[in-house]
Formats: sequence, structure tokens, C-alpha cells
Amino acid sequence: MSDIAIRVSNLSKCYQIYDNPRDRLKQFVVPKLCQAFPPLRKLFSKPQTSNLNPQTSLPVFYKEFWALKDVSFEIKKGETVGIIGRNGSGKSTLLQIICGTLSPTGGSVQTNGRIAALLELGSGFNPEFTGRENVYMNASVLGLSNEEIDQRFDDIAAFADIGEFIEQPVKTYSSGMVVRLAFAVAINVDPEILIIDEALSVGDELFQRKCFSRIEAIRASGATILFVSHSGGTIVELCDRAVLMDAGEKLAVGVPKQIVGRYQKLLYAPADKRESIREQIRRADDHYVESASSDELTLSEDLVNIEKQHAQEFFDSNLKPSSTIEYESHGAHIESPVVLNLAGEQVNNLVRGRIYRYTYTVQFTKSANNVRFGMLIKTTTGVELGGGASSSSAKDSLTFVNAGTSYRVEFQFRCALNPGVYFLNAGVLGGENDTFLHRLIDIAMFRVQPDTENLATGIVDFGCYPEIELQQTSS
Repeated sequence: MSDIAIRVSNLSKCYQIYDNPRDRLKQFVVPKLCQAFPPLRKLFSKPQTSNLNPQTSLPVFYKEFWALKDVSFEIKKGETVGIIGRNGSGKSTLLQIICGTLSPTGGSVQTNGRIAALLELGSGFNPEFTGRENVYMNASVLGLSNEEIDQRFDDIAAFADIGEFIEQPVKTYSSGMVVRLAFAVAINVDPEILIIDEALSVGDELFQRKCFSRIEAIRASGATILFVSHSGGTIVELCDRAVLMDAGEKLAVGVPKQIVGRYQKLLYAPADKRESIREQIRRADDHYVESASSDELTLSEDLVNIEKQHAQEFFDSNLKPSSTIEYESHGAHIESPVVLNLAGEQVNNLVRGRIYRYTYTVQFTKSANNVRFGMLIKTTTGVELGGGASSSSAKDSLTFVNAGTSYRVEFQFRCALNPGVYFLNAGVLGGENDTFLHRLIDIAMFRVQPDTENLATGIVDFGCYPEIELQQTSS
């Protein structure tokens, strides 16, 4: 019996894009007329009228968009594999073809085992049916008999936790209740293959934790899990391997932490360098080799050297925050916030473990007392990781600042963060009530470079290093 759960072979998907509805009608009629009356081909072969299909020499009135291009990979039974990539890279199209809800233009997909898919949660619900009736309908589609649904209904209802609404029409549900019920159905059919498309962020924090816990249990039971996520942390935490997709192409397959690093490098790459980085990722992927003693993918020495070459400080002018919020000024104005290395060079691509300086200037247009300055580092989701202040309280601050003066503020910090993207705040407090004279949220950002030799997990590197000692062996 094969140990392959999913085999994707040379998979391609092409969509026909029409400029207007008339072109769609022309495409339906004109090629048939040209086949029936060959002299018409000259009329429709003018460049301004249409393009010609090189295989049939018939006119076409659409543009081709290739959502997938010759994608191939295999997933073994029991593996958890994550797919990551920029928006529009073909991730959702790939999952839909694997699930059988979309037909490929070329290539093939083979699956071995019952599939439960969390794609567009709730899209198959009938709004006129009650929650109970939709549970039976959806579970039947997923392959369960009425007897099996009877046995699992209480578990599904308890997992969804929508109370008496389970007996009400779905059209009376909130959007959150719909996705909770849809998730509960799919997650309780004991799938052999679980496919998830960005559905791990449904509901509140407690429900999300319950979803993750259930997925972990399914994984522990030996099921195969394939899911799409934009969260690098989720990919690293849950997956055995990861696939990097971009522009419909599979760029790399490998160890999750290294694939996420390549994704981040591509995500924030300047437009003029994106293709060269794509080629670099392809070359790096060629260096992956199968270990003779395990199923894990490891890096060769050449690839490690490639990663080390790019773990350098540098400034990327395209790495700019788009979420900046400015507080109203009350006599002070923050200017020129930048991150510098110890040589005084502006950088926003940092190397873990090195020391940097975050600086900005403050112009005072009004006199102020009890003045102090601050900074804060946050994650992309807004989690406040930490920062600093120029004094611990108002009594230790600058007693008085004259209007027309300016100050240069500098905070030195050690980059103890793991690879990822982070944001910086800057603020000035003062006055009798210790209020913000000016504050800029997400005014600067930086990226911590990937490090293939990094053993730390999570967001912050606490300097944890393992020591493993053999105590005894069995005779």
C-alpha cells in the first residue's frame, strides 16, 4: 500500500480573462463560425480584432491568466504540510483542485483517504435550513452516513457552541456563528486528509485555541494535514514541511523555518529585485537533499553559505509602514525616526543578536515641563514586545524645555528577536498630567534576517540552548 496521501503532478490552471461581456459572446460564436466558414478567418485575424490561437489558428477574444504553472510535489501519510506565499500566488486554487471543487487545465492529482476541507467556511449552507439540518447535509457531503452523523451530532454542537441557535435557520446566524458551525462539522468527521485554507483565525481567542487543539489531536491520530496560511509562526509551529508558492509557481519545498525565511525575503523585496530573489530561491531549493537516514529535508553546506551571505544589515527603501498613526501635536513634533547600526549607517534589515540605535529628533514649538521620551517595538499583529523611556517617572524627566529648542533622542537596543517584521513607535510626554505632546505609531519598521542556525522559537530569543546527556542505556 502506498504511503503517499497526496500526489500533485505537473498541475496547471489557466483562466480566460475577458475585457467585457461582448468578448465572451464573441468567443462562444466566432470560432465556430470560422470553422464552418474558413474565409471568415481573415476578417477576424486582424491584430486590432483578436489574437490567434497558435494551435488552431482560430481567433480568441480573451487573455490567459495562469494561476498555477506545472506544480508538482508529494505529501506522505501523517505529514503536516503548510503552503505559504503572497496574495495571488495560487495557494487557494491549488487546494480547490486537490479537493476536487475545481478542474485543472493540465496535470493530475491523486489522493488516498477521506478528505475534509475547510475552504470557504459556510459557503455550502442553506440559509433556510436550521443548523441541525445543515450539519446533516454537510456531513453527508463529507462522506458520513446518517448513523455516523447521529453519533457525532452532540460533539459537533458542543464544539460549535452556538446554543439554541442550532435549531434556528442559518439566515438568523451571525457570520461568526456560521463559520463556527461549519468548522465544527468539518473537524468532527475524522478525516484522513484535512485541508485548510486560511480558516485558523475564526471566532474569538478561546474558539481559535479550541480549533488548534482539535487540529493537533487530528494530527496526533496520524491524519495528513495540508493548509494555507500567511502566518509564518503557524507554519513553523505546526508543519513538518512547507511549500513556498509565488505567481502560480512552486519555488521551494523544505524545512518550515527556512521556507518562511525565504517567503519573508520575497514578500518585502523591492519590485526591481523580486525576480532575482525568485531565482535565488529556486537555486537554493536545488540544494535540498533527502537524508538517507530520515525523511527530513536538510540543507547542504552551499545553501547554508547562501543564507549567511544574506544575513547582513542593510537598508531597504521599500520597507515602509503603511499603518502609521499620528497623534495631534501639543507643542512638540517628532521628526526623522531611523534605526542605525553602531557604525551610524541607517538600516532596516537587522541581524539577530547585534546592537542597534533607534533615534529621532523632537522640535518643541511650545514650552513644556516634565518632558520624557519613549519608544516601543511591536509585532505585525500589534503585540507590544517592549521598549524604553528616558526616565521612569515624571519627577526624573526634563524639568523644563523652552519653545524653539530641539532634542535628539536615542535608544540603544539589542536585537533579541527571531526572524520576522516588527514596527516601532515614538512618543514625547510632558505637562502636569504626563500626557502625550506628540506620538507616532508604526512610524518605522524593520525586518530581522533569517538565520538557518538559529535554534530559538517564537518571537523573542531568550538565549535558550539545549544540553542533552545520556543517563543510561538498556542492556
